[in-house]
Amino acid sequence: QVQLVQSGGGLVQAGGSLRLSCAASRVPFTINAMGWYRQAPGKQRELVATVSRGGSGNYADSVKGRFTISRDNAKDTVYLQMDSLKAEDTAVYYCNADTIFKTYWGQGTQVTVSS
Repeated sequence: QVQLVQSGGGLVQAGGSLRLSCAASRVPFTINAMGWYRQAPGKQRELVATVSRGGSGNYADSVKGRFTISRDNAKDTVYLQMDSLKAEDTAVYYCNADTIFKTYWGQGTQVTVSS
């Protein structure tokens, strides 16, 4: 029943922008932090950004100043605005929703940055 549905991935040129969305539904517990992770080919999964219930964001050093995380609590949706994209940002991006009992994950979406 619980779903985190992602959208917004795709192919973009280096220097371009992309916005990812992730909508959670039927989560039976209070969602605390929400976040974005990514996994590039041959690399381990890494944290990209997290956002608290109050909207306070934290970012990996590699994306600071380029990415912005935000959320709409009324819609249980988290967003990732990605600007000044680099080839190194190419990865499968996953959203998550953290609760006191369980962390839920989205299905992943491919982001490919061409150079």
